[in-house]
Amino acid sequence: MNLELPSRLAPLDPGHADARALMALSEAYMGALYPSESNHFEPPEGLRAPQGEFWGFWVGDTLVGCGGVKFHAPPDGPAYGEIKRLFVLDSARGRGAAKQLMARLEDALRARGTGLARLETGIHQPEAIGLYRRLGYAERGPFGAYAADPLSLFMEKSLG
Repeated sequence: MNLELPSRLAPLDPGHADARALMALSEAYMGALYPSESNHFEPPEGLRAPQGEFWGFWVGDTLVGCGGVKFHAPPDGPAYGEIKRLFVLDSARGRGAAKQLMARLEDALRARGTGLARLETGIHQPEAIGLYRRLGYAERGPFGAYAADPLSLFMEKSLG
């Protein structure tokens, strides 16, 4: 892949063939690290408006990263957004794709008046955990319908 090509960030339908292919790669990667009961994959339909947003990161004409946010407004707690399906191809790492995707998803949360971002990542993903910590995310317990899972790390960031 020619990393000298211009990159861009744009909305993406999670049902688009390129997005589905990238999410399948993400699932295969996660499936190799964790048993299936540890994975909490959001179906692509859950990341469409109005309950979510999905974005892609391109280098030239090639989709090399994607990520979404699902909006939650529980009756017994604060509204929050859950970062879902964040994945960047190895060949595109170091171009700022994940960081730009995260910033865009956080902007979407702020635009909806949601001041809290949450995510789940795996304990065997030190690169991702490092990125999230650098972006201001801190560890916390499971949220929503998630159960405690020794292979998962739950993180949260105030967007205020």
